[in-house]
Amino acid sequence: MYTFAQRLKITAFALMGLGFIGLAIGFASAPSTVAEAQAMVAGAHGGHVDAHGSEHSSHDNHSSDTHKEKNHHDDAHATTDTHGEHHADEAHGEDHHGEHLLHQLQNKPWAALYVAAFFFFMIALGTLMFYAIQRAAQAGWPILLFRVMEGITAYLVPGSIIIYVFLVLTGLHANHLFVWMDAETVAHDEIIQGKVGYLNVPFFLIRAAIYLLGWNAYRYFSRKFSLAQDAAPAGDISNHKKNFRISAVFLVFFFVTESMMSWDWIMSLDPHWFSTLFGWYVLASMLVTSVTVIALVSIYLKSKGYLPKVNDSHLHDLAKFMFGLSVFWTYLWFSQFMLIWYSNIPEEVTYFLTRIDDYNLPFFGMVVMNFVFPLLILMSSDYKRSNWIIVMAGIIIVLGHYIDIFNMIMPATVGGQWFIGWAEIGGFLFFAGLFIYVVFRALTKVPLEASGDPYVGESERFVY
Repeated sequence: MYTFAQRLKITAFALMGLGFIGLAIGFASAPSTVAEAQAMVAGAHGGHVDAHGSEHSSHDNHSSDTHKEKNHHDDAHATTDTHGEHHADEAHGEDHHGEHLLHQLQNKPWAALYVAAFFFFMIALGTLMFYAIQRAAQAGWPILLFRVMEGITAYLVPGSIIIYVFLVLTGLHANHLFVWMDAETVAHDEIIQGKVGYLNVPFFLIRAAIYLLGWNAYRYFSRKFSLAQDAAPAGDISNHKKNFRISAVFLVFFFVTESMMSWDWIMSLDPHWFSTLFGWYVLASMLVTSVTVIALVSIYLKSKGYLPKVNDSHLHDLAKFMFGLSVFWTYLWFSQFMLIWYSNIPEEVTYFLTRIDDYNLPFFGMVVMNFVFPLLILMSSDYKRSNWIIVMAGIIIVLGHYIDIFNMIMPATVGGQWFIGWAEIGGFLFFAGLFIYVVFRALTKVPLEASGDPYVGESERFVY
């Protein structure tokens, strides 16, 4: 039986405490008025811009002067009316821009919270999917790692609750992350109006509930059958067969709902943009991060004297998955990027223009972290058998895919007003601490070896 190390437990609580403080500071420092938002941006730019307001005002004044000069010979009454209308439009434009800026800065801590909450939830969900694939495939090699996978998926329950509460609060207009939830925006946007049959708050929350309940139901019953198989009499593999059947059914449910979840929870942040590859792209990021975390947890447990039957061949296979899935993620990233960039359709290419213009470093940095480093580090078969190299590559991959989720969410919610501040660091630390606590606490509940599985002998003899 695994014993939760006191030092690791203290680390988890310390991360949660520091993260909570960071999030609290992030929310407390968010502006509450347009004037505060403009002052905050002006201060960040050394007072050179007033939330872009001065730039727009200068441009509008120039247009006004040109307009008055062009109509110099018109009657005075007409000129006065035109001048008045123009200034009314100018004032309305500045008010609208100021309100938009305020919403972006108010969104910043909410978006940071959402990025971190989704990222660690996606690790548990991806692990559940990887686990289901092994069950449905009747794979023998990963049996000794099943308890590690089940421990990681324990985070699915608290993670689901947090995500759903967040989505409910968003539906109640606690923030402005999803613009299609704003009635005034929808009233002036024909594209969103065409999607209201799907993008509406009640249906959005119902779909989310279906996804979460389905995923958690599979996790509950699969874990139940897995433990029951350990306690079953010799020769009784009925629970193993049940696990096989529900895993096959779950995978069909998962691949449909995962794509829909990606559209709902991330792609709809940019309701004018869509990609037919997006569900697969999120899935690839989810899978490679999950397999990496399985490898990191397994190496940690083995270093502490647990998992004695897990050998270098098991870890080598996990490292191969890390390598192969990193290449698969890159293939999907490049396919999505290249096709949209080459076609250069304005309503599609704007997605990448925003990220390249305002998020240049994280956008291209995560490509290096998620493809170049894993490719160079894990290409060699010998390196895949070195624990410290797997750990080094794993840390880079986890951070790289966190930045990937950051790039998916932040541009649509805070625009160019992003920076790594209290909320971003706090969100990551808080959920990292919660994840560590939940996962390693779950590992203490049962023995770390699925001894009753009919294929456990094959896993114990897995050497190549």
